[in-house]
Amino acid sequence: MHTQAMLSTHPTAADYGGLSIAINTSVDCAQACIACADACLAEEMVVELRRCIHLNLDCAEVCDATARVASRRAGDNAVVLRSLLQACEVACRQCAEECERHAPHHEHCRICAEACRECERACQQAFRA
Repeated sequence: MHTQAMLSTHPTAADYGGLSIAINTSVDCAQACIACADACLAEEMVVELRRCIHLNLDCAEVCDATARVASRRAGDNAVVLRSLLQACEVACRQCAEECERHAPHHEHCRICAEACRECERACQQAFRA
């Protein structure tokens, strides 16, 4: 990915290493959540996966918004960015917990939970930086 390179070429460039990781993991997590929700919809036990699907879609939306706002450095709005990083952390934690419940039976849920946990950690680190 070109995230770090793009951030470093911005006229207001600073050390955005932790933010770059949060952006990349947010994009990856959003993709994993969308794919997991789609796979859940294809499962025969779709009714039992309803909460998982809902949390997948919420998490994907929050991750996408976080990555987009974090990528815009002009007119930096630290308050909004911190709020999004916190919201992303919470959405990822909730989604990971639900996916972990289904992971023993659904590989897509195991992979999604892993992506969510990585994003949760990245957002925690970026928020604290």
